[in-house]
Amino acid sequence: MRKGRGNYDERGPVLVLTNDAATIIRAIVDQSEAAGEGGLRIAAREVDGDEATLELSVADEPDTLDEVIDQEGAQVFLEPVAAEALSDKVLDAAVDDGGVRFTLSPQPGGPLISENGNGPEG
Repeated sequence: MRKGRGNYDERGPVLVLTNDAATIIRAIVDQSEAAGEGGLRIAAREVDGDEATLELSVADEPDTLDEVIDQEGAQVFLEPVAAEALSDKVLDAAVDDGGVRFTLSPQPGGPLISENGNGPEG
């Protein structure tokens, strides 16, 4: 299990959350039955051959092989294929039209800024 802090941990780059993403993930988990130790689980699901989609769900705890990103009190559980695919990405989130929209972007070399102008604390 790997815990991400900043852009790297002892094994290399990890998914980074913006402040907005961490706030929204905490709110989603707190409103679920997984409140407390739960988190947002991201898993890759094969669609067709080399293509895959990412499936998001709230989980009580990580699966055995999941990597755990714990940033600003928000936990994200990454299934191994998703962890590899997202290792150099930034996850941002925004609420619009009554729903949550997650976006992924490459990790920049400089400060991480969300659409609202908030980067991760750190």
